[in-house]
Amino acid sequence: MTTSQTSPLIPPKYLREDELNEESKKLLLTLPKERGWLASHIYNYQGFWIAPRHLQGVIACQQQFQAQDSDIILVTSPKSGTTWLKALVFALVNRIRFPFSEQNHPLLVNNPHDLVPFLELKLYIDGQVPNFSSFTSPRLLSTHLPYGSLPKSVQHSKNKLVYLCRNPRDIFISLFHFTNNLRIENMGTNSIEEMLDLFCKGVSLYGPFWNHVLDYWKKSIENPKKVLFLMYEEMKEQPEIQLKRLAEFLGCSFSIEEEKSGVVDEILKMCSFENLSNLEVNKNEKLSTGEENKVFFRRGKVGDWKNYFTLEMTEKLNHIIEQKFQGSGLLFE
Repeated sequence: MTTSQTSPLIPPKYLREDELNEESKKLLLTLPKERGWLASHIYNYQGFWIAPRHLQGVIACQQQFQAQDSDIILVTSPKSGTTWLKALVFALVNRIRFPFSEQNHPLLVNNPHDLVPFLELKLYIDGQVPNFSSFTSPRLLSTHLPYGSLPKSVQHSKNKLVYLCRNPRDIFISLFHFTNNLRIENMGTNSIEEMLDLFCKGVSLYGPFWNHVLDYWKKSIENPKKVLFLMYEEMKEQPEIQLKRLAEFLGCSFSIEEEKSGVVDEILKMCSFENLSNLEVNKNEKLSTGEENKVFFRRGKVGDWKNYFTLEMTEKLNHIIEQKFQGSGLLFE
């Protein structure tokens, strides 16, 4: 939502706290808080930072969601390539049901966030009780929740978790632009130096970033049949290899015939940044939660952080990355 289209007197839905139930409002009073990226403050709940508007959805999701063994749940830290991952998995899993030749293929007329909805940010937000009867199996769902805060049914069932990780430098820049785009006129914009200070302290949406990543990284090593850990940069560099790896993990590997007929390339082409960002639905329409679809398509480039970081900023974040990921086996170039 751009500032020119949003009245400073009426906060957009994702910033409003007046719709929270009394339980959530009381809980907020007890939680540690810091300066917010979107709203005025961000709160620490179960060890991760969350905007007040989303707390109610998180709690409802944790208490009510019942996972099925066939579920596929996509997990990311915000701005890790979530939109792209949703498109890829939707196209992959539904490639027989929705042939790519169809002019009204769901990905051509819907934003990926509508096709693979967030549990806490869409299905359970504002005290909603989702109706899963219209979902086909396997149910495709998504979340930004840290592993330890996932609903217990997700942790204990045989569902599949696909985690997409991205270089924290690019995540920071993408998050900085994304949140500034969604802030309204009278809130002003956040400065890049102030936000980097918060990010390095671990104060970011669903952060600390390193805790989020390391928990899923460890789970992917402990239980590789349940958690697949993907790197955004590797998917950009080797899209065919990584898509085949994803298909194998989800139990829908490509046949020899499919590979020969170019199905892998068709999926990658349909889900490319260039194709998705130029669709009418993603240029001019909005999500039901209020955000314009186009804010989810900025650049998608690897290494974009180099256009914004000073030497001092680079050294500061490098030090944190080295400190937090030391000995984990997880490397960021």
